[in-house]
Amino acid sequence: MTVAETAPAFGLPGVDGRNHMLDEYADAPVLVLVQSCNHCPYVLAWEGRIDALAREYADRGVRFVAINSNDAEAYPADSFDAMVRHAREAGYSFDYLHDASQEIARALGSERTPEAFVYDADRRLVYHGAVDDSREEERVTAHYLRDAIEAALAGEAPPVAETPPVGCTVKWRS
Repeated sequence: MTVAETAPAFGLPGVDGRNHMLDEYADAPVLVLVQSCNHCPYVLAWEGRIDALAREYADRGVRFVAINSNDAEAYPADSFDAMVRHAREAGYSFDYLHDASQEIARALGSERTPEAFVYDADRRLVYHGAVDDSREEERVTAHYLRDAIEAALAGEAPPVAETPPVGCTVKWRS
């Protein structure tokens, strides 16, 4: 399955004040989409590791995009204004986009925050699931997201293609 099939040519507002389209990431050898938000304790536990990976792989052309699709009316901590503040405070090195319609989350089949989707150069989904195997960084023994990125960069299948996503549920509008 390709990113265009799961996340159609989105145009989502980013915390940087720009509207972002899927095709602006076309030159990236690997595209990582992360279903995210501001308030989930799991996101807060993993966001530093996600940002570290984004920084580490930036010089190899890998692009990370976090997408917040949570219902901001029910969860004001996930509003667009709160996203802008959170991204600035956390020092995100990647695009953080607001999916207010929840269209992208539904197209991806997102269930949790954080939830990673890794696409290779042909934009085929090569990995879906958790960032790694522990919320506590010092207990990590399996680096699923890192392994998937390395495999995709090498043109290979990752050693693990799917894991159960771990985190808070996506907060759907009723």
